[in-house]
Amino acid sequence: MEGQNNPQTTSSGMEPPRNAMRSRELWKGKPDFLLSVIGYAVDLGNVWRFPYICYQNGGGAFLVPYLLMAVFGGVPLFYMELALGQFYRTGCISIWAHICPIFKGIGYAICVIALYTAFYYNTIMAWALHYLLSSFHSTLPWTTCDNPWNTPLCALYSPGETNNTWTNTSTSPAEEYYLRHVLQVHQSSGLNHLGSVNWRLALCLLLIFTVVYFSIWRGIGTSGKVVWVTATLPYLVLFVMLIRGVTLPGAWNGVLYYLKPDWTRLLNSKVWVDAAAQILFSLGPGFGVLMALASYNNFHNNCYRDALVSSGVNCLTSFLSGFVIFTVLGYMAELRKQDIETVAKDIGPSLLFITYTEALATMPASSFFSFIFFLMIIALGLDSTLAGLEGVVTAVLDEFPRVLLRRREWFVLGLVFLCYVGSLTTVVYGGAYVVKLFEEFATGPAIITVVFLEVIAVSWFYGVSRFCGNVQLMLGFFPGLFWRMCWMVLSPCFLLFIIISFLSVAPELKLFQYLYPPWTTVLGYGMGLSSFICVPAYMTFYFLCTSGTCKQRLLQSITPQRMIHAEDTPVIQL
Repeated sequence: MEGQNNPQTTSSGMEPPRNAMRSRELWKGKPDFLLSVIGYAVDLGNVWRFPYICYQNGGGAFLVPYLLMAVFGGVPLFYMELALGQFYRTGCISIWAHICPIFKGIGYAICVIALYTAFYYNTIMAWALHYLLSSFHSTLPWTTCDNPWNTPLCALYSPGETNNTWTNTSTSPAEEYYLRHVLQVHQSSGLNHLGSVNWRLALCLLLIFTVVYFSIWRGIGTSGKVVWVTATLPYLVLFVMLIRGVTLPGAWNGVLYYLKPDWTRLLNSKVWVDAAAQILFSLGPGFGVLMALASYNNFHNNCYRDALVSSGVNCLTSFLSGFVIFTVLGYMAELRKQDIETVAKDIGPSLLFITYTEALATMPASSFFSFIFFLMIIALGLDSTLAGLEGVVTAVLDEFPRVLLRRREWFVLGLVFLCYVGSLTTVVYGGAYVVKLFEEFATGPAIITVVFLEVIAVSWFYGVSRFCGNVQLMLGFFPGLFWRMCWMVLSPCFLLFIIISFLSVAPELKLFQYLYPPWTTVLGYGMGLSSFICVPAYMTFYFLCTSGTCKQRLLQSITPQRMIHAEDTPVIQL
């Protein structure tokens, strides 16, 4: 795939851009960069979304479309963004002056999407922090039915015992703890009446954002050290939980259920859509993060190898997480004398906060395992949040350096405060409904469309030959035919396939037996459109503000601009 040295580079790609040599801080070491990229790509979705999607779509058979979508779609896009950021050494807004100026609205759209993500993603960490603090109790509070928040329907599941009070209408202590104590969702009737702010979660959220601020306020010098903990801790916990899981009774039944292939499912188009969406959202191109992180690399860093290593670690982590989750689900099925499909009915956060916590509570040293598990959840979330906000900070500071570069700490403080205020809508009593709405509409279709336009702009307007020439300047080799075909044809088709699949059927949202009203679909698409509108709005603005005839304006709009500096200054090593 690497290809061979090839002299066929365009004149514009024969020398590094001047801004590649300008004063800019660098990663202190290669591990700082790799851990930041891996930490960003490996997020909460690897733990709860991949295992569920895998078993739902044919078990081991799902790995076939998943790996194919990774090879022909996800990894080429991942590689492309790392190369762009490293070559031009700038964020996702300013970079478009070098590629195709009229597409600069993509950068602004990415920043809006990143804000929407921060509005709900950190709330899940606040839930985990609530659980982590509760793990210090000698008796975990989600193991009994005699708490103030419990209802008469609460019952312990004790099959085979004569005093078993469990019925089909019963609810478990773990479910009531999550719904009635942590979320307090019973105090909201839905999106029509969300209720007031849940002060416990608001304080947990404030603590999360405080950690976020002090991790990124000084740039990669601080965040590069934080990821040594947040990116490595999850793997330590995963291996501990895996070792504990495989020793539980019924664990191997869970593993077999997870991996048992159902090859007939490959004939279902939904399986391929789920595989494509999972790998795209897992690797995370399109959020401006990969460009931002790579922009602090040495110009000749081997970003090709970094892309392969990071993508491989991401996929392996998803696969490993499946074993961690399903060994415990197999144990729960054995404990309840039920089949695994019944036990695994919860999806998304509920899989972690209800099913998994209930299983942890039945183990010896339950408080310890609960503590490290939720510490892992927080670490996974922090990595992605730090990288996501760093992508916004880098983009805005590179676009307005004279105003903001010397005021980074204040800008980051304002950004974090804005994200916290926006997140308060997700820590009201009905906040879980808002989280679901953001997750389904505010980021999904919008980010896929943005990535599609990005790869079209780079491959067809900027030119794949010119881009490959840039890569050759950095790495010493011209990308091979495989990569060129992916960037020009396969990756755009991969993205277009996901876009059409997403937009062809409006999702019917349901959460905790609450069916979202029809108007939320309109609201959801409006949220997605509010970020994407930046692209056509900037195109119109740029075209109208450019002088000349229509033909001259169009030509200038798609012609890369060269950044000219009065003098070159050496790169700063922090």
